[in-house]
Amino acid sequence: MKQYQKKLDQLYTEFSSGENGLSTEQAVKNCEKFGRNVITEGKKKSIPMIFLEQYKDFLVLILIIAAIVSAFMKDVESCAVILVVITMNAILGTVQTVKAEKSLTNLKKLSAPTAKALRNGEKVIIPSEEIAVGDILLIEAGDQICADGRLIECASVQVNESALTGESVNIDKDMSDIEGEKPLAERANMVYSGSFVTYGRGKMLVTEVGMDTEVGKIASLIQNASERKTPLQNTLDEFGKKLSIAILIVCAVVFGLSMLRGGQLMDSFMFAIALAVAAIPEALSSIVTIVLSFGTQKMSKENAIIRKLQAVEGLGSVSVICSDKTGTLTQNKMTVRKIMVDGRIIDTDAVDLDDEKVKTMTRAMILCNDSSCKDGVEIGDPTETALINFGTKLGIDTDKVREDLPRISEIPFDSDRKLMSTLHVIDGEKVLYVKGAADVLINRITSSDEEKAVITQRVAELSEKGLRILAFAEKKFDKDTVCPEDEDGLEFVGLIAMMDPPREESKAAVAECRKAGIKPVMITGDHIVTASAIAREIGILDDNSKAVEGHELDAYSDEELVDFVKDKAVYARVTPEHKIRIVKAWQANGCIVSMTGDGVNDAPALKQADVGVAMGITGTEVSKDAASMVLADDNFATIVKAIRNGRNIYENIKKAILFLLSGNFAAILVVLFNSLLGLP
Repeated sequence: MKQYQKKLDQLYTEFSSGENGLSTEQAVKNCEKFGRNVITEGKKKSIPMIFLEQYKDFLVLILIIAAIVSAFMKDVESCAVILVVITMNAILGTVQTVKAEKSLTNLKKLSAPTAKALRNGEKVIIPSEEIAVGDILLIEAGDQICADGRLIECASVQVNESALTGESVNIDKDMSDIEGEKPLAERANMVYSGSFVTYGRGKMLVTEVGMDTEVGKIASLIQNASERKTPLQNTLDEFGKKLSIAILIVCAVVFGLSMLRGGQLMDSFMFAIALAVAAIPEALSSIVTIVLSFGTQKMSKENAIIRKLQAVEGLGSVSVICSDKTGTLTQNKMTVRKIMVDGRIIDTDAVDLDDEKVKTMTRAMILCNDSSCKDGVEIGDPTETALINFGTKLGIDTDKVREDLPRISEIPFDSDRKLMSTLHVIDGEKVLYVKGAADVLINRITSSDEEKAVITQRVAELSEKGLRILAFAEKKFDKDTVCPEDEDGLEFVGLIAMMDPPREESKAAVAECRKAGIKPVMITGDHIVTASAIAREIGILDDNSKAVEGHELDAYSDEELVDFVKDKAVYARVTPEHKIRIVKAWQANGCIVSMTGDGVNDAPALKQADVGVAMGITGTEVSKDAASMVLADDNFATIVKAIRNGRNIYENIKKAILFLLSGNFAAILVVLFNSLLGLP
């Protein structure tokens, strides 16, 4: 049984804790039993060791042998050139590897330095690493949570869990008991390390610390994720082995012919060795590096910043793109798409402000709203700023409306009521405007059962399209102050439906992917209905593909997942473990996989993918460190451009290899035929 499924009494007993927290002695015991609240790193390789590992490449080993032979033959120039080339490549590889290992260091920064805890029944401030399982922590708006825990007190707590879920919308928390399996985004009675309290206050019972937290599990996944060689690296390895065998055979033939014709043993041997050195394309490594370097410069001008040189060539071979939804395929900005008044669903482009019902709705959404937009800077909840932006789009001066109709009383939103109310004087009458969740508000309006049935039907229609819905109501009032008991007997005004819309260029980019033989896949922490609606709109989801939720993957082994992923285009409510398994399954199908992401939860999959792509604007430092490439504009279309460039670069490298080989092969043939014909 998971911690969010247990009763509080069970947890108190399990951790030897209580409502007054731990005693100092018990905290020490719990630290010994459950571990300390620190993110530990695996054994790190030293920089000299990383440098030496760059020489393990088969082609590099051949070049080293060639350099040694050149030195023995007093060919100082060839020896120097070869050593300079392979040393430069080793330095470049070392720098990239050291940079890439910063992910865990940045992951540690997600923990707050201190926390407010109850110890021996008294409030104390302690360093986060001293927090023990069983501690009671006090949390309030502005706090960064530094351990995983179960809420034991909750006064309208809202938490931003975007680092773990990838979704930027604040999550309402409560203390309700949960039965059955739930994805992390739906565990309302839990809070997690690395997330931020954006509203309210409460108390939490610490249930996991350090490497057992969700952030700790991500750290383990990052440590265990294996970076794969690019197709070019694999090709060059194979090429190096075959070239070596071919050169050795030719050298053996030349040596044998020289001995048959009465040549001296040492002269014949040195001649065969000289031929081997001449046949090795020592310029190959430097040409590959130069072509890739030019490629990175071109890509950076198109908002694709390359962190690992091999990613340039890897992009050219990508056959599957696993993309995050929020901010990559979408604008990461809530936008009003439809409104419903008087039973009619109206598109935003068809809204008529001369309609009295519409006028009431727009007035309610502007006045019953705490957000603002000053000089293009949005302040407040994304849902509320969407309403203000909608008013501005309709040509309404929202600031003037608020100035003319000031708020004389209010009840702020809280997660228990799921409502917000404001009181205003309009045309000499006091009017109460109420905004909230449709399922809550419908029970407080005076409409007939038939009218309520129509509203419920409209809510269902809009929800099926992945839209987020707010309901509005009003009430004539005769008091100067308002209290929660007044939020009954309301007159229904209407519904506003909004969503984070797709980027305009996403649809064209997805179509271009399909045309180029690349399969686009959406992986998101969002709800499956919302994810499917966006995916269908931009062309990722069609009649030949399916959408699934992350928990469905748990029923399949890694081997079974290889076939399971083939017809799946959308994965919703996924965990970091799910993301890395999806990437591995596509790789097992022989595909070269690119993975995009911006959150801490994306980092393991970004590292596992052949080409990890992080977001430059919204991306966390952890995701950028784990990625091979960073998008300066957070745009899916930029990945498609980068792939096009990558394919061109891959072709250029193949041409360069062919050019080098043709020159060396000609030299080998001349020497071989001279030997066969007995010429000097």
